[in-house]
Amino acid sequence: MAKMKKQSINEKKKDCTRLILFIPCCFFVIGTVSVLIGNYWVQIADKYKEKEALKSKMVTLREKEAELKVDVEKLENPDYIARYAREKYMYSKEGEIILRIPEEDE
Repeated sequence: MAKMKKQSINEKKKDCTRLILFIPCCFFVIGTVSVLIGNYWVQIADKYKEKEALKSKMVTLREKEAELKVDVEKLENPDYIARYAREKYMYSKEGEIILRIPEEDE
């Protein structure tokens, strides 16, 4: 009977020792997983913000692309090029006089 009590006491000590080792290990695993999941959520949130910024940038770039396509179509027309050069760089046809009129601020 005394042996049984000693065995049960030894088993209880082993169980306590196992429990003392098991609980911190569980907390360590749970903490590590929690930190990793939190880190992933932060990365996901950053990617969504980056996605929205890139979407807005893409919209502005598409608008600019449309404007540039219109400019390319215009520059393929020789009459437009001649008029543009006369206005922008003050070229004149033979016999024309260029007068620069200052713009008035309102």
